[in-house]
Amino acid sequence: MRQMFHRLPGHRGGIRVSRSCALRDLRHVRVAAGAGAAALAVTLAACTSSPTTSAAAAGTPASGSAKPTGTLVVFAATSLTEAFDKIGAQFEKANPGVTVKFNYNGSSSLATQITQGAPADVFASAAPSNMKTVTDAGLATGTPKFFAANSGEIMVETGNPMNIKSVKDLANPAVKVVVCAPEVPCGKVATAVFKNAGVTVKPVSQEQNVGGVVTKVTLGEADAGIVYVTDVKANEGKADGVPIPADQNDITDYPIAEIKDAPNSAAAAAFVAYVLGPDGQQVLKSFGFLPPGS
Repeated sequence: MRQMFHRLPGHRGGIRVSRSCALRDLRHVRVAAGAGAAALAVTLAACTSSPTTSAAAAGTPASGSAKPTGTLVVFAATSLTEAFDKIGAQFEKANPGVTVKFNYNGSSSLATQITQGAPADVFASAAPSNMKTVTDAGLATGTPKFFAANSGEIMVETGNPMNIKSVKDLANPAVKVVVCAPEVPCGKVATAVFKNAGVTVKPVSQEQNVGGVVTKVTLGEADAGIVYVTDVKANEGKADGVPIPADQNDITDYPIAEIKDAPNSAAAAAFVAYVLGPDGQQVLKSFGFLPPGS
C-alpha cells in the first residue's frame, strides 16, 4: 500500500496532474490486492536521511562512514536499462573503486529471484506490487522509496504501416499485438489501458519483460505493442510511438530499496542515495521518466 513507501519531496509532473492523481489512487487499490516481486542485496554507506543533502546527492557516504568499494549488484526492471546504465557509469566515476553490475528483467522475475536467495544489493522495481513481494518476505532494509514514474504508450513499426491511431485499433484481429504477461508491471499497464479504453485485445504473445515487447516490434515480428513512454524514446529510429490519451492511460510508480544483509551494503546505500539525488533524477528525466508522484 502507498503508506509503505516514502516519496521524494518535490512537485507533481506538470501536465495531467488531476488525471494522474486519479489514476494513482485507482492504481494503489489494485496494488493492495496483488503481490509482486522485487529487491536486491544492498551495501550501505551511512548516508543522511535526506537525499537532497550534499553527501546523498553525490552518492557518497556521510562523514565517518565507510567509503563504498567493490562490486555492487543492482536488480532493476528492464525499462530502466538505458537510464540505469548511465546512472551506473556516473556513480562509478563519483565513487572510484566501485563496479556496478546490473541484472535487468521483469520486476516479478527479479522479486522471485531475490526471495529465492539470489545475491543482490539493491532492487529497483517498476511497480509497488513487486516490491511488496520483497518487503513482505522481510528482505528489504528500511522503507522503499519512490524514485520515478512511467506511463504507457503504443509502440509500432517505423512508419506505422498498419496506420494505428488509437488503442481501439489494437482490437483489430488483423493487427498483431504483443504485450507483457499480466503479472509483469508493463502487462498490468496494458491490462489497465485496454480496460480504460473499453476494448478487448487478443495479443499474439505475452512477454516476461518489456524488452521482449520492444524486440518483437522493432524486428517486425509484431505490428504493435504496449510499452512505456521511455521505451519509445529509447528506440527512436527503430520504432514509432502512438500516444495514449490520459483518460485511457495508466501510470506506474518505481520504488527502490536496499536488500537486507546485502553483500555490499555501503555501496547499496550510496547508490540509492544517488538515484534519489539530483544527478540521478536528471538522468531519469532525460530518458523520459516522470518524477515520483506524477
